[in-house]
Amino acid sequence: MRREKVTISAGSGVDWKGLGYLVSIVSVFLLGAIAWPTGSEPRWHMPVLILGMAASICGMAFRYLAHLQQQKEIRKTKAEARRS
Repeated sequence: MRREKVTISAGSGVDWKGLGYLVSIVSVFLLGAIAWPTGSEPRWHMPVLILGMAASICGMAFRYLAHLQQQKEIRKTKAEARRS
């Protein structure tokens, strides 16, 4: 079996995807603050706004969890490749 040297970059240590999701969550709160219903608007606007904000944040959390799982699988595959 032929062995080749594989170089793996260590990266910068910053989880840019996680940081991006954190910025997106902050933006949801900022946009929610601007869109917050006033007393003259229908009563259903507030719960819909809150549900929309929560759904957006949950979606980002699910995507980040999928990212973490993918990174774990990549590390596992690399470890298995090194053992072979």
